[in-house]
Amino acid sequence: MKAFIYQFRLQWVLDLRNRGVLLTYYIIPLVFFAFMGGIFTTINPLAKETIIPSMIVFGVTMGAVLGTPTQIVGLYGSEIKKSYLAGDIPLWTGVMIFCLSALGHLFLMSMIILMVAPLIFNATLPTHLPSFMLSLILFILATLGVGSALGLFVKNSTRLTMISQLVFLPSVMLTGIMFPVTMLPNALAQIGKILPATWGFYNLCLNTPTFQSILPLLIIIGVTSLIIIDQLRRSEIN
Repeated sequence: MKAFIYQFRLQWVLDLRNRGVLLTYYIIPLVFFAFMGGIFTTINPLAKETIIPSMIVFGVTMGAVLGTPTQIVGLYGSEIKKSYLAGDIPLWTGVMIFCLSALGHLFLMSMIILMVAPLIFNATLPTHLPSFMLSLILFILATLGVGSALGLFVKNSTRLTMISQLVFLPSVMLTGIMFPVTMLPNALAQIGKILPATWGFYNLCLNTPTFQSILPLLIIIGVTSLIIIDQLRRSEIN
């Protein structure tokens, strides 16, 4: 347990020194928030009611889908994996450390948006913060599950970049954070329902999420967990 905690602390520090991580976890999401938040609230004053959920969903999706898979490929696609096996260290600890570190960073980034948005955009704060935090954590975990599964399933970094974009771009365009889902053709709206960003945005906009509303996120967490476990078993064999 001490070794696990030490590795987590080390990974947290390494992430803060990694330019790629800082770009996808903090810099780009916060710059996008500052830029697009001003545009949204100027064009549509009612956007102040959804600017916090929409910008958080964008930032979390970018970090988890574009940032986390690259780190996982860097671990399991290199000689470091052999060091894990040689040292009899379970391969799952690597994914767990990356996800816990990413959870902390993405949660912190979300809290920055939550605190700053009311000050600069007069954004509406969530009326029930505990429910908002629960929805946020579940959404981050579900999105990290997708990102981790991509990082383990796609071994080639170039191909990973392309596939990650195929997940990230629909998460931005088909989930309601840029414009209402009702403006989309029904087929595209249905595709958007398989993405965690859709349900993350929906739950973050609710005052009190219900079990039915968070169930899709729980299903995504469960499915991606099974994929991750399967890929880790295959990595041990190969």
